[in-house]
Amino acid sequence: MKNKIGEMAAKVWKTLGEKEDVELSRLPQILKEKGEVVYQALGWLAREDKINYHSKEKKTFVSLSYDEREIFKNSLRTSLGRNLQENSLKQQEK
Repeated sequence: MKNKIGEMAAKVWKTLGEKEDVELSRLPQILKEKGEVVYQALGWLAREDKINYHSKEKKTFVSLSYDEREIFKNSLRTSLGRNLQENSLKQQEK
């Protein structure tokens, strides 16, 4: 179960990086996973100070912390750069 929660924490982190701000109660639906696993994954991320909770119009939302958002953006840039390099090499091989 611990591995499943860790894997779900990674999926939650990625989803929050992509969507920025998500209503807490919608996360299990978005991730297509049982609420108990998603909420345990959120607890894991919260314990590591990777997420923030806030309220809007009587609803609770969750998002990545500022530092984690920057890490997410940098990971996208790195991934994009790597993909561009791979495509360039493939073009040169042709």
